[in-house]
Amino acid sequence: MYLFSKKEECCGCGACADICPVGAICMEQDEEGFSYPRIKEEVCIDCGRCREICPVRNMGQTLQQRRMYIGAQAKEEELRYGSSSGGVFPILAKYIFDRQGKVYGAAYNEAMEVVHRSADSMAQLDGLRRTKYVQSRMDGIYREIEEQLKENRWILFCGTPCQAHALRLYLNRDYSRLVIVDLICYGVPSPGIWNSYVRYLERKHKGRMKEFSFRDKRNRDNGHIRSYKVGDIEYTATLYEDIFCRMYFKNYILRQSCTKCKFCTTERSTDFTIGDFWGIEQIREDMDDGMGTSVVILHTDKAKEIWDNVKEKTHWFICEEEEILQPRLKTPTDMAERRSKIMNLYRVLPFPAFLNLADWMMKLWKCLNI
Repeated sequence: MYLFSKKEECCGCGACADICPVGAICMEQDEEGFSYPRIKEEVCIDCGRCREICPVRNMGQTLQQRRMYIGAQAKEEELRYGSSSGGVFPILAKYIFDRQGKVYGAAYNEAMEVVHRSADSMAQLDGLRRTKYVQSRMDGIYREIEEQLKENRWILFCGTPCQAHALRLYLNRDYSRLVIVDLICYGVPSPGIWNSYVRYLERKHKGRMKEFSFRDKRNRDNGHIRSYKVGDIEYTATLYEDIFCRMYFKNYILRQSCTKCKFCTTERSTDFTIGDFWGIEQIREDMDDGMGTSVVILHTDKAKEIWDNVKEKTHWFICEEEEILQPRLKTPTDMAERRSKIMNLYRVLPFPAFLNLADWMMKLWKCLNI
């Protein structure tokens, strides 16, 4: 039995599995490569906790405080180069590390799967930086964060809006040392397709993948290069030359719930929202240097207090809401009209054949302008 009647009703955050007191919920991957919670009916005690902490079912009230909208770039060049946007995330992380806290974010594990994990220092933070265009696994993370907070540790959590709201609902109380940061999210592609893509590239290049960057800034073009390393050899291309990235940005491999996302607004239940500052060239031409600028939304007094402590490490300016608005702060990403055709190929074909045929079909549809 599943916790939803339609797949668009589940964002895959995994909080229900962590909250279940009897371990009756497991996350299972479907034929599209996305994880969904399945209830073991013989174990379930029908306590209702899983329904109470579902971020799709329970949007709740956003904090009614005056938000601040900011554009920012880290003054330290390395922080900007190693980040997808303007380098604000590592600055916030440093604030937590200085207080002997932990930072949680998405990283690659040894198999290049995207999972949430913790970092205790700037040296460990590197794997958590930069955008991963894949939905991360959250196995046990909500429970681990709660345990750390009960020990009175500072915690910074960074994730998608649905993951961040799920954490709020899971904890069901405010912690003065908890800082929640959510991302301006385009939508998450299939982890199953990503994992198959990694294995495909490893077979193609005859080695083990060590790194993958979706937003490489070496050309100072705001990260339009994709790079990865298999063995000791690096391979680069533009984002749009990469078949996985093209399927993602054409919306063919997005999770169904992303096209119905309720978090595409500036109203969030988090402390900070961060992302790329779209249109920076029109607002502050002097900051448009191709190395990235962050948009930062401060939702809470806690966020404003932290920002006051770290802002001197950035070049920053205050904006109006209309200056920072971008598509994913207004509406969800549309589902591709031919998504089902691409996903049907993934279900039935060996992965190399799937990639070849999907590539051919996308080129054909582009030529036919359909």
